[in-house]
Amino acid sequence: MAAKSIRPELADALGQGLHNIGQAAALTGVSAKMMRHYEAIGLASPSGRTFANYRLYNDADLHRLRFIKRGRSLGFSIKQIETLLALWDNPQRASAEVKQLARAHAKELAEKIRELQAMQHTLETLAKRCHGDGRPACPILEDLASAPATTPKRGSKRDVSR
Repeated sequence: MAAKSIRPELADALGQGLHNIGQAAALTGVSAKMMRHYEAIGLASPSGRTFANYRLYNDADLHRLRFIKRGRSLGFSIKQIETLLALWDNPQRASAEVKQLARAHAKELAEKIRELQAMQHTLETLAKRCHGDGRPACPILEDLASAPATTPKRGSKRDVSR
């Protein structure tokens, strides 16, 4: 029969340098809610639990949470972060794969920036055409009302057929 791992009391665990979820959140800048979410989707898990089933985080767990937070701040998707974590965890990885992923993401960001700049330009042009006074005529509303119907891409957020 395998020996059961002993779950420490919270005070003992904290005395051993482990952190509860609130402390881990404060040390990483990742909210407790997001830490639970990352655990649920398999990105990051606490290293243990107390006798009362509280999550316990060690320094390696905190480092992983900071990695995830930094990846999210750079706009990487959860799937991309999952790939990056797998590469980070693999000491035999090729940096070429990491570089390729970063360049592909930078290209996606550049396209999004172009799209946002086009939206900004359109809104600025419409705002210049609007008198912004008591008259009911408004080029902004006219433009919004005259937009042609489009078919959402299959699988997009606006695709309600699923």
